[in-house]
Amino acid sequence: MTPVLEIENLHTEIDGNGPPTRAVDGISLDIRRGETFALVGESGCGKSMTALSIMRLLPEAGRIASGAVRVNGEDLLALPEAAMRDVRGRRIAMIFQEPATSLNAVMTVGRQIEEVLERHLNLSGGPARTRAISLLDAVGVPDAQRRIGEYPFQLSGGLKQRVMIAMALAAEPEILVADEPTTALDVTIQAQVLDLLKKLQVERGMAILLITHDLGIVAGMAQRVAVMYAGEIVEIASREAFFSRAQHPYSRKLFESLPGAARRGAELAVIPGQVPPLNSAFHGCRFADRCDFVHARCREESPGWTALGGEHKVRCHWVEDKLKGSRADSAPASEGAGAVKANPADALTAAPGGAAILLSVRDLKVHFPIRKGVFKSVVGHVKAVDGVSLEVAAGKTLALVGESGCGKTTVGKAILQLIRPTAGEVVFDRVDLTRLRGEALRKRRREFQIIFQDPYASLNPRMRVEEILSEGMSALGLYAGKASLQRRLNELLDQVGLPQAALARYPHEFSGGQRQRIAIARALAVEPRLIICDEPTSALDVSVQAQILNLLARLQRELGLAYLFITHNIAVVEYLAHEVAVMYLGRIVERGSAGEVLGSPRHPYTQALLSAVPSIEADSGRAVIKLEGELPSPVNPPAGCHFHPRCREARPECRATYPGVSQLSPTRQVACWLYSNKV
Repeated sequence: MTPVLEIENLHTEIDGNGPPTRAVDGISLDIRRGETFALVGESGCGKSMTALSIMRLLPEAGRIASGAVRVNGEDLLALPEAAMRDVRGRRIAMIFQEPATSLNAVMTVGRQIEEVLERHLNLSGGPARTRAISLLDAVGVPDAQRRIGEYPFQLSGGLKQRVMIAMALAAEPEILVADEPTTALDVTIQAQVLDLLKKLQVERGMAILLITHDLGIVAGMAQRVAVMYAGEIVEIASREAFFSRAQHPYSRKLFESLPGAARRGAELAVIPGQVPPLNSAFHGCRFADRCDFVHARCREESPGWTALGGEHKVRCHWVEDKLKGSRADSAPASEGAGAVKANPADALTAAPGGAAILLSVRDLKVHFPIRKGVFKSVVGHVKAVDGVSLEVAAGKTLALVGESGCGKTTVGKAILQLIRPTAGEVVFDRVDLTRLRGEALRKRRREFQIIFQDPYASLNPRMRVEEILSEGMSALGLYAGKASLQRRLNELLDQVGLPQAALARYPHEFSGGQRQRIAIARALAVEPRLIICDEPTSALDVSVQAQILNLLARLQRELGLAYLFITHNIAVVEYLAHEVAVMYLGRIVERGSAGEVLGSPRHPYTQALLSAVPSIEADSGRAVIKLEGELPSPVNPPAGCHFHPRCREARPECRATYPGVSQLSPTRQVACWLYSNKV
């Protein structure tokens, strides 16, 4: 089949101080009509720059040095910019990674779609508006007639992403470039968006270049896969070949880094080091410094392509030698940093029975007043948290999961008294924190800390690491002597795996994973007993995520820490959690041990949530339970069970009264009318 998109020996450079950064360094690939081609790899490998090169939307300092990008045989790089304006949106369209920054904040979503229609299809006025409404309907935006007049800030993340898809598909392009199209979405919304893309692809015969680091999405969407590392492609294979027998050591490490139930009690494999700077002069294999199978030839000679049968090929001397029979297919002689080492004594697989309760939350409520008018009268409340009860045992991990907007982060902040609860109790070590004020509360703060989602935003960019780590200790009067403080700082860096030289550096000088290690060290500095982890790995690549999860698990074993782990990544929950609480619209709908909740979910919402999690087993046969509509507003939650408007098993009583809690086992609770007679 003739490719609709061909990229041949593409080189993209970014000029700066010193040698240019070779962001894309000689890649070649082709995509056929109706095919989804996935491009995977760590941040900094050049995936997004490849997409921007195709669209000719490079940053000001960027330039395409050489190569060709052909659409149906026509080289886009030879076209003048005026002609490219007719190509973008009409022949090739792009879904950007962050819709919040890609949509125009001062234009209605309808007007933004109409602009595309005017530019490429000569539609305007009433016909353009009708077509825009039809597009919003097609991408699953509820009440499109009303939404078309709204601004981006009035839409949820899932709806903004759907608007981006509607804009990209407005002119019915031949090729869609999707750059991490679901990275900021919950798994339920993600499943809807991916299902929509597959449906539209079948209807229109559209080719899709899918850029992602989520291998579960790749397994469910792609026909072929390319792995990118340090500006070049190192492996290309069909989906079946890639997921059954990936060959490049880097590809193997990506799989071994994935958390999940199968790896509980073992360390996740990590890829030591970082992607090398792309302005370096490469003399051998670019992965050599991080590879478990490196040998002398790897450092001296850049590997060429080795064909493995069919469309499967790889750049690797070790694979080439293995194919010739000169090397065995075995692990390296010495156990490397990425090896998976079992910990039979690890308590991760055990239920928390017998452990003392460290934190007990009872009927916690956080209602934010809505004020209007000149006198700021209260006209309603946002019921962000509306009666949450949970417990965390000493030395154990409770995972709090649910869609964005359900109140998970607010629960964490209310427990720490960063937000004062409207009602309820937060009992930490037999003391109700809601009753403490001033100095009494400050003295207790050393016992509970928080790790925020974005380490770059939560670390002061004007403070060195030494100041960041010592700030909390100084405020609480700990380690007053200079020598004892220095010993404690060195100890903290050792615990999180950072060199002592890091103390003199600023946050911007570190990678994302290193910054998160600094945030963890800051939380550990005052010797807490409980740490609230608010999506601490959501912005990280799988290899860096593995390092952080290994670190958190080791610290829990060594220091006896308890974690309240707030996340929507179910694979992380499977790997790390002892107990799971599922939250929906301000309330807990199911609680139990990790094995119970993840193995046999009972609440319809939990079932839908788990069914939507992407799996690398593409042919697992698991049916995705599709949730209709969006998460209701906490300002005006539905009467009765909050989930009933989206529940496929809703009953008349679900619409009338919120269900009580049913105790299904000593460790399992469910708030659902389906189990009301099983108390």
